[in-house]
Amino acid sequence: MRPLPTLLTLALAAAFGGFVASAINANLDNRAEAAPASLAIPATAALPASVAGQPVPSLAPMLERVMPAVVSVNTKQVVRVRNPYFNDPFFRRLFPEVPQERINESLGSGVIIDAAEGLVLTNHHVIDNADDVQVTLSDGRTVKAEFLGSDRDTDVALIRIPADKLTALPLGDSAQLRVGDFVVAIGNPFGFSQTVTSGIVSAVGRTGIRGLGYQNFIQTDASINPGNSGGALVNLQGQLVGINTASFNPQGSMAGNIGLGLAIPTNLARDVVDQLVKHGVVVRGTLGIEAQNLTQALAQNLGLSEARGALVTRVLAGSGAAAAGIKPGDVVVAANGQRVDSAVALHNVEGLQPVGSALNLDVRRDGKPLQVKATLKEQARAVTGESLDPRLAGATFVDLPETLRQAGDGGVMVSEVKRGSRAASSGLAAGDVIIQSSVGEFADLASWRANFQKPPQQLVLRIVRGNARGDLVMR
Repeated sequence: MRPLPTLLTLALAAAFGGFVASAINANLDNRAEAAPASLAIPATAALPASVAGQPVPSLAPMLERVMPAVVSVNTKQVVRVRNPYFNDPFFRRLFPEVPQERINESLGSGVIIDAAEGLVLTNHHVIDNADDVQVTLSDGRTVKAEFLGSDRDTDVALIRIPADKLTALPLGDSAQLRVGDFVVAIGNPFGFSQTVTSGIVSAVGRTGIRGLGYQNFIQTDASINPGNSGGALVNLQGQLVGINTASFNPQGSMAGNIGLGLAIPTNLARDVVDQLVKHGVVVRGTLGIEAQNLTQALAQNLGLSEARGALVTRVLAGSGAAAAGIKPGDVVVAANGQRVDSAVALHNVEGLQPVGSALNLDVRRDGKPLQVKATLKEQARAVTGESLDPRLAGATFVDLPETLRQAGDGGVMVSEVKRGSRAASSGLAAGDVIIQSSVGEFADLASWRANFQKPPQQLVLRIVRGNARGDLVMR
């Protein structure tokens, strides 16, 4: 409670303030009466219905059409946890350890892209590992969603909802977007459903962002916050041009929006959706090369004026690059007209193309320009250990998650090790990342597999497990 003098002071201040306010209002009223009509103060501050006979521009008519197509995606995941009391050895001896469960809930957004089939496009990270996915429509209906497929590396997921009277958004051509075009983001930031923000396209083809997979983002200053993920980025015609996926903030995404939002272009999402509908998975193509970044010294030795591009260090036999005549020592500086500044940039362009498509590569060979057309071949999604070497029997190997590849990491990941297998008896475990081996240098799954054409006498793997690394002798 405040002391009495303080309350008395506040009461006097309030009374005096009210007296002053009344005097000021009276004075203004007198001025308004005395002033000429042309200078009279308007009674309200409402915007006029028209300016010079023309209606005031508004996004409302377009939003009335498109907002019913944006939905809220709610997920639940059951997680088994340990009772903290069982960390004490005394309690572990007295009581049997009973597993407990915790339910993790998350909230995101989605976009209906096919009303007849009930297809909803969202982000992979919104529904990743979810045991239950519920979709809430703009009219308040909530329905259970069916998972159709997702692609972690592009962060695109597709779900289906059994509902009628749905509204779908037409897909626009994201390749037509230009910096400065007006766009609108619609989603459920922080659980505030059907929230609309507007801005412009700040950049297109944005790459080089750590922690994300294949990158070809639309950057916008329309506010995108946690919960907007999977929502719609639309143009002024009400066409879907992007799927909102992330916001950049040095203080973390929960710190809020600072005008750096990222969206997946619809042209990329459309290609992923087509594969998910047909096959349930995304199959990518590969050139079949290994590459590294250029240094200034390497650029000078190769007769190049600047240290940019992807230097080819290895061409795998039978690959699309080998068929096109690409050789070690070639420097790729552009692909399909898109500038290539590094090995990661080339890998990014390569990974965003479907199997069987052709890449038109601008190459520098011995300092001279060369145009090469290479067809992408299907890359293996997983390789079994027994197909490589008997000492690896029981293990399955996959490429690194694209988030690690984009950060510059190389190697392969162990996705599974069968209990009691030869690989398990040597100590190999699921989740291990193999970065080096006695079988030869490799950067990805394709080159890892190619190295086993001649099995080594001794097979030693250098692995990363958690924050530790060490060598493992396979027997």
